[in-house]
Amino acid sequence: MPQKHNITMLGTGLIGLFYTMTLHGQRGRDRVSCVYSRDADRAQTFARKWGIKHAVTDMEEAVKHTSSDVVIIGLPNHLHEEAVRLCAEANKAVLCTKPLARTAAEAKRILDIVELSGIFAGYLEDLVYTPKTLKALESVRRGALGEILWTRSRETHSGPHSSWFWDVEQAGGGAIVDLGCHCIEIIRNFVGKDIRPVEVSCWADTLVHPIKAEDNGIALIRFENGAVGQFEVSWTFRGGMDLRDEVAGTEGTIWLNHFLRTGFEMFSSGAGGYVAEKAEQESGWLFPVGDEVHELGYTDMFTDMFNAMDEGREPMETVYDGYVVNAVIDACYRSAKSRKWEPVALEDWRGRTGVERIRGLKEMVDGLELVKRERLPNGEVKLILKDPSTGEVTQRVVEDD
Repeated sequence: MPQKHNITMLGTGLIGLFYTMTLHGQRGRDRVSCVYSRDADRAQTFARKWGIKHAVTDMEEAVKHTSSDVVIIGLPNHLHEEAVRLCAEANKAVLCTKPLARTAAEAKRILDIVELSGIFAGYLEDLVYTPKTLKALESVRRGALGEILWTRSRETHSGPHSSWFWDVEQAGGGAIVDLGCHCIEIIRNFVGKDIRPVEVSCWADTLVHPIKAEDNGIALIRFENGAVGQFEVSWTFRGGMDLRDEVAGTEGTIWLNHFLRTGFEMFSSGAGGYVAEKAEQESGWLFPVGDEVHELGYTDMFTDMFNAMDEGREPMETVYDGYVVNAVIDACYRSAKSRKWEPVALEDWRGRTGVERIRGLKEMVDGLELVKRERLPNGEVKLILKDPSTGEVTQRVVEDD
């Protein structure tokens, strides 16, 4: 039976705000009982706004606070490992925001801490829980697209909201670690999380901002079965936040647009205020988002996390998934530096091994392999055929098929 959980929220930035909005919205049973911020005024202000009883400025005190049984980490990347260690010491369930860590080595230490302690842990990768993504993943599981060949994920906007994102030491990188972590896990969900990512080819550069980290990146990820993932990330895109995915299979295609152009368009002289996350203007033609936390996946994400906790099962997104994502990101940075394909170094791989390559079409016509079937404007059907013994490719037109 579902239980009521009391939560310590570590962090009062945008992600802590979104998480709390989700948990306290729609008459939710799970509530934040303690909030942590390094800044006392910020902690108190956040607590008053959301009706949170306890506001503290010491992270260990917050994690071990007697009012809570679950800790949610919404902190800068360099603080995740310390926070998880404190949760393990307190024997409390922990849910960690994305990315899990700055590097795969750091992520592996977090994974080891969680598993050695036996605490429940989840990886808060919200964009695999968007309503459209969940529907698309169900279609893929039912076989609507056949074998998945290629998945493209794009997240671009004008840059993060807090200073620490722009500091490579605190964040671990730039747009790739910030946005690419979303894209990689979206790609893994569509290709199959049990299919090993083998190697990466990546371009990254700092084109606009005066920072050490990259503000743009593009990568190709090759999987063991031959499928390819592609991501595009940017901190220099103007016009809002662009979240799009494309999935191509042997039997179908899916296009998803999650945020920038969702069918809600509005013109305003500028009197309405906030429009949507990363929106750059408040006047003219605008593209609002109906229920932002729901459209970004937070609602279904927390439902899955707390249901998994209550049911004694793993959530859809685990800390192990976060580790795999960090390993792919590491390969991206190595490839961007070497300008070569670089292997994805996974010290701990728990998926399938020896996976067969995608088989594709295997239809025969009169002893010849069918390459393509196409209906012509005159109603006839053209077949492109290959002789399996000689490799010769021919075509044949038939009246009907």
